[in-house]
Amino acid sequence: MKQFTPLGQALGWGAAFLLTLGACSPKATTVATTSTAPPPTAEATSASSAASSFQIPVEYYTLPNGLKVVLSPDHTAPTATVAAYYNIGFRNEPRDRTGFAHLFEHLMFQGSQNLGKMEFIQLIQKNGGVLNGSTRFDFTNYFEVVPSHKLETIIWAEADRMRGLAINQANLTNQQGVVKNEVRVNVLNQPYGGFPWLDMPQYANKNWNNAHNFYGDLKDLDAATLEDAQSFFKTYYAPNNAAIAVVGDFEPAEAKAWVQKYFGNIPAVTQPPKPDLTEPRQEKEQRFTKDDKLATKPALAFAYHMPERNTPEYYALILLDQILLQGKDSRLYQAMVQKRGLTDDVGGGINYLGNAFNYAGPMLWMGNLTYDQTVKSDSVVSVLDQEINRLAKGGIDQPTLDLAMVKLRSSLYDQLSGSDNFGRADMLAAFALFDNDPSRINTLEGEFRKITPAIMQRTIQEYLRPTNRTIVVVNPLAKS
Repeated sequence: MKQFTPLGQALGWGAAFLLTLGACSPKATTVATTSTAPPPTAEATSASSAASSFQIPVEYYTLPNGLKVVLSPDHTAPTATVAAYYNIGFRNEPRDRTGFAHLFEHLMFQGSQNLGKMEFIQLIQKNGGVLNGSTRFDFTNYFEVVPSHKLETIIWAEADRMRGLAINQANLTNQQGVVKNEVRVNVLNQPYGGFPWLDMPQYANKNWNNAHNFYGDLKDLDAATLEDAQSFFKTYYAPNNAAIAVVGDFEPAEAKAWVQKYFGNIPAVTQPPKPDLTEPRQEKEQRFTKDDKLATKPALAFAYHMPERNTPEYYALILLDQILLQGKDSRLYQAMVQKRGLTDDVGGGINYLGNAFNYAGPMLWMGNLTYDQTVKSDSVVSVLDQEINRLAKGGIDQPTLDLAMVKLRSSLYDQLSGSDNFGRADMLAAFALFDNDPSRINTLEGEFRKITPAIMQRTIQEYLRPTNRTIVVVNPLAKS
C-alpha cells in the first residue's frame, strides 16, 4: 500500500493505519439530494435540529456503461478531489489470485494508453496536487486533490488508465518485486509486523475470503503470469465495477460533461458472481499465540464479530466503541492505563483498514495493546471482561449514550470536513459501491439517534459475549 504523499489520513482512520452492484441501466439515471433535510422520524425527534444541521450536497447517477458517479460541490477552497473506487479488494479477490488486489494498486501507476510509466504521478504533482492509492477489504481506491481548474485533466487521466492500463511483462515483474519487498519490510522484518490488522482476520474468521493472507503469499505473487494480470484488469477494472466521486470547487454541469466525455465510451464487462462473505456465528472463544522473533514486549489483541452492517445493532456497536475504546476517557483506557497501569496505551476500533462505514462484508471490532513481561495476558482479558460486564449488568444510561453520541459526531464530521475532501469522497464512493445510495451520508446521524439504551444492552449481550471473541497474544522472542 504505497503512499505518494504525506497525507496519512488517506490510508484511513483505523487505529493501526477500508456487494453486489446494481444492474446496469440501459440509460443514465439520476438521484439528487438537496440541502433540505428529510423530516425527522419519531425515534429521532428529540434531536431533529442537530441531525439536520449539516447536509452534504449529493448528486448521484449511473452512466449507461454502469459507472456510478457521485458529485458533491464544495466551494470552500479552490480545489477538487477525484476518487475512483473499484469493487475489488483483499477479500473479494479470486481464491487463486491472492495478493492481486494489492498488486494492481501498484500496477495502476505504471502507465496507460496516453501516460507513460509514473507520468500519472508527475501529472498530479506538477500541477500542485497530491495523490494516493490503497487496497482495502472490499475495494481498491485511488484519489487525487488538485487545483480546481485542473479537474478536467484529472478526470481524463483516471479514465485513461481505466480504459487501458499498460500491463506488460516488465511492469508486472517490477511490481511483483516491489510488493514482495513491501511484505518483507512491513510485515516479515518488523516487530509486531501485521499485528493485529493482518493477523486477526486470519485467526478470527472461518470463511476463506475473510481469513486468507491479504497481502498474498509470496509464491502466489511469483506465479502470476502476464495473462493472469491482463485478465484480472479486464474483469475488475471495468466501469460497471467502479464508482467515481468528485468533490470540491466545481460546477456540476461541467463535471458531468467531462465524466461523460472521458468515461462514457469505456465498455462494460460481464462481472463474475461475487463471493459469499458470510461468517458462521461464533459459539466458542478462540485463543492463539504468535511467536515474534523481533518483538521485545508481549502484546495482545482481542476481536469480536460485528453485527451486520446497517442494522440497529451495527450502529449500537459503533457507539459502544466510543464508550469502551475511543479516547482517554474510554472505559478500557481508564481501566487498563490510568487505574491499573497494565499498559501505556490501548487502541483499536472498527475496520483497522478504514473506518466503520467504508466496508461491505463481515467486520471485527478489535483492540490491541503491548505490556510488560510482568503482566499476565489473563490479567488484561480479565479487565476487558470486567468493563464489558459492568455495561452488561448495569446498563447504559442516557447520559452515557449522549456522551458517546457527542464523540461519534465529532469523529464523523472530522472525516467529512477535512481540507482535502478525501473523507467525504471516500464515504460517498463507498456508499455508492455498497449501497447504491451515497445520499445516506446525510442520514447517518439520524440512524445513530434512533439507538436506545435497550438496543445497546441487546447488542452487548449478543456481540460482546466471550464466546464471540478471538484473542491473539504475541510472544516476544527478542531480548529487550
